[in-house]
Amino acid sequence: MKRAPLLPLFLLMPLAAIAEDLSGLGESDLMQRRPRSQDVAAAGRIYNPEAPVPPQCYTRIEGRHNPCYVCHQGNDDRTRTNFMQDGDLQAEYAFSEAGLTNHHVNLFVDRSAEVAAISDAEILEWTRGDNYSDLSGRLEAAGFEGWIPDLAGYENAAEAFDANGLARDGSWWVAFNYKPQPSTFWPTNGSTDDVLIRLPAPFYTTQSGVESRDVYFANLALLEMAFQDLDRVSLPPVDETVIGVDIDDDGALGMASEIDRRETYLGAASAEPVIRMNYPERTDFLHSVRYVGINEDGSIKPARRMKELRYMVKSRQLSIAALASRYGNEIQEKLDENLPRYIDLGDRGMDNGMGWTLLAWIEDETGALRRQPNEETFFCRGCHTSAGANIDQTWAFPRKMTGVAGWGYIDLRSQKDVPNIGEEMGEIALYLQRAGGGDEFRSNTEMLERWFKEDGSIDMEAIAGKSVYDLIAPSRERALMLNKAYRVLVAEQSFLFGRDATVTPPVNVHARIDEATAPTLPPEHRYSHDIRLNWAE
Repeated sequence: MKRAPLLPLFLLMPLAAIAEDLSGLGESDLMQRRPRSQDVAAAGRIYNPEAPVPPQCYTRIEGRHNPCYVCHQGNDDRTRTNFMQDGDLQAEYAFSEAGLTNHHVNLFVDRSAEVAAISDAEILEWTRGDNYSDLSGRLEAAGFEGWIPDLAGYENAAEAFDANGLARDGSWWVAFNYKPQPSTFWPTNGSTDDVLIRLPAPFYTTQSGVESRDVYFANLALLEMAFQDLDRVSLPPVDETVIGVDIDDDGALGMASEIDRRETYLGAASAEPVIRMNYPERTDFLHSVRYVGINEDGSIKPARRMKELRYMVKSRQLSIAALASRYGNEIQEKLDENLPRYIDLGDRGMDNGMGWTLLAWIEDETGALRRQPNEETFFCRGCHTSAGANIDQTWAFPRKMTGVAGWGYIDLRSQKDVPNIGEEMGEIALYLQRAGGGDEFRSNTEMLERWFKEDGSIDMEAIAGKSVYDLIAPSRERALMLNKAYRVLVAEQSFLFGRDATVTPPVNVHARIDEATAPTLPPEHRYSHDIRLNWAE
């Protein structure tokens, strides 16, 4: 087979050897041999040449458990902007030779002692700290030439936005209410998050050159319809006299709370076509991954402290034909077992090869957000390039609550467990059934106790009528434990070796894949899947 290593093999070997034989390494030896992510980058070395393959891909499927379907998809819709057709990854571990080794060795470390040494008061104080508000100033002072965070008050999460999600600081960022993707981003598995979108200036500007909230929400609604295949959708009330178009087709210009499908956008963007499942060029996304915040009553929320801050910009608008060609190249590269490559754009970030640029920050030892070096950012490419289920490289926006209910900061209590398009059972219940647990590794004992019967079947009576919050929020005790586990990773700075907030090693995960003996999934346990949701249900 052909190989395309990012660096000469002699540079990879000393670090890759860490993951080669886990059985021969004691815990203290393993701990000592994991250098800080920054030190690996400073040495010009690559630890994991298959960094885009996340730890969840090494789950033990045992011939019947399938958490893989939520990311890997075969799809016959040739007008969709994802042509990866990787549904076969539900059935088998189709890795390169390098990928057969699970490099996420942090999964195999028992952190019980370190977690026990952190008091509840200490971790509560930590998660309530602010590590966002000084980031822009530090980047400017350092002469950083890439995108610099420009949203004021974001450390306060929901408080930074009005009732419809529009940023209060005039930056034109918009928060939207979406259902978290199963199951890594469920709070019960260790993190909370939010996602913001910002369209380029012409989309919030009238044809006469005036910035306009009315034009903006009308264009955002048109974008939503392009992703949801809707002909009409509700939106926050807008003034059609400002827009200059009868968007609800009632024959008069006035206040409108609904908009009909159009072929082009509005205002100064009126020459821009609305393309199905496709964002306009220069669309921005901002994604904060946070600790699990804990209220006085034990309920949870997005914490003030961020684990990571991730930014994406659609730097080039590629035609559908060009995207299909690039996906074809990606498929062939995988068939040839070539290792993935990245394009380093310096301070601008990393080109994902599909028209998007990725940039991210993660905590340093002190908790301050630092720039992720290439290999840490390369990890993000697994979800935002070659996974067959995403839509134009994104996950959250296609899962937005329909219409006006979806414009506002994420609120899990407002959501019911609606099914995916094409399904009848609620998405969370369906995932629990297909995956056999509340996470890919089936190690979330709290979810098993809450929603499963002793025989391993789903307790549908217990699930019935519950909000998304009720179904995927952890107890106070579990939230504290997972926050502590991640705090240990921050102190180690060992993110290259895995970012999952585990306390004891999960049982249902492979350290290495043996292609000759690894079980595959039979056809009855493989599924078609649309990440979009039927909110009408």
